Amino acid sequence: MKDMRQRVVKVALTAALVAVVLLAVPLAWAIRSALYTDQRDTLERAALAGAVRVSPDYRTGDSVELPTPPAGARLGLYDPQLRLRAGDGSQPGDAPVREALKGEAVRRPSGGDLVVAVPVSQGEQVIGVVRASSSVSTVRERVLVVWGVLLGVAAFAVAVAVGVARRQARALAAPLEDLSRHCRAVTAGDLTARAVPSSIAEIDQVARTHNEMLHSLSELLRHEKDFASNASHQLRTPLTGLQLTLETGLAQREDARLRPAVEEALTTTRRLHDTLEEVLRLSGSRGLPRPHPADRPLEDLLTASEQRWHGAFADAGRRLQYVGGDAPRDVAVPGGPLTEILDVLLDNALAHGRGAVRVRVRDLDDALAFDVTDEGEVCGDTARLFDRGHTGSAAGTGIGLALARDLALSLSGRLSLASRNPTTFTLLVPVSQEEAEAGTDE
Repeated sequence: MKDMRQRVVKVALTAALVAVVLLAVPLAWAIRSALYTDQRDTLERAALAGAVRVSPDYRTGDSVELPTPPAGARLGLYDPQLRLRAGDGSQPGDAPVREALKGEAVRRPSGGDLVVAVPVSQGEQVIGVVRASSSVSTVRERVLVVWGVLLGVAAFAVAVAVGVARRQARALAAPLEDLSRHCRAVTAGDLTARAVPSSIAEIDQVARTHNEMLHSLSELLRHEKDFASNASHQLRTPLTGLQLTLETGLAQREDARLRPAVEEALTTTRRLHDTLEEVLRLSGSRGLPRPHPADRPLEDLLTASEQRWHGAFADAGRRLQYVGGDAPRDVAVPGGPLTEILDVLLDNALAHGRGAVRVRVRDLDDALAFDVTDEGEVCGDTARLFDRGHTGSAAGTGIGLALARDLALSLSGRLSLASRNPTTFTLLVPVSQEEAEAGTDE
């Protein structure tokens, strides 16, 4: 948010500078022109006042009393021969005096001075010129003083604009910072955090939308949690009862023909119970990796998987092969999640793949790689292969691979499509060095 405050201040400062430049530059030029014009008007009034007092007899020796010139100015009377007859001025008369002898007033600079020359006429004849002048540097100093004042006012205006911009930046950033803190709290798992109202309508609208969304999300999560709890309670009890019934029947029944069926039903019930436990564990993880005990040797897991799926592939006329890789078979792995993931991949190969299916385990030092390969080919958009609800065939539901991916992530592992043709899925599961060494020692 500090960057946002700086951006607001920069925008305000830029706008203020542009406004000041657009206003101050023309104003400064106008002030300069006005001061020079005012000085020329002052000199012209002085020259006209002097011309009124000039008598035609000044050429015969009568004295001329010119008025007192303005401060810093000089006033002089010149005859047609450009001689200075009274007052103060250049000697002899300069170009403005010569031009004024033609009968018209002259306003122009000359020799570093502002000069106004007014002709003195008798009848239709010009008998002299009154010249008023002042130094250009005097006017320039006045212009610089006024420009300095103008620059100070502009600097003050910019400083005020920066102060107002900083205050506005704080006012704008404060509710956004509060909203950001609440979002971080929600990210950390606090679904009770709510954004407070502010004095800015637009940000209040965002805060209200955020709070409404958070309320809806909380209700959704509550319903999902309640559903998981209800499903856990309602399914575990009958499954446990069914499992106990099958175990009792298996212990008491002596009919050899029914015994295999009861054993298969009991195995399926246990398998369903394990699946329920893994799904409930995953629903409680909120998509975050959670530690799972390495509670089953790799050899036992692969053997049980082969026994469980061998019949299904044989009935389909396909071969299921577990290839011995370089991984130690006695290393302990998370049995529940791995069993579910392998079941999903094998079911996917049985339903959508072709030909023989091969399961291979590779040792990657700090991880195990499980490769499940069939002789089919993956068609379509592979980027959506693990999206929940997306399926490449009408017979699929688009849940299995998404569930397997989530289970892999819950173990801090990764499930990916390693090859399109032949179809190969690779599951990477981290294994601690202690577990790997224990499996090797055994």
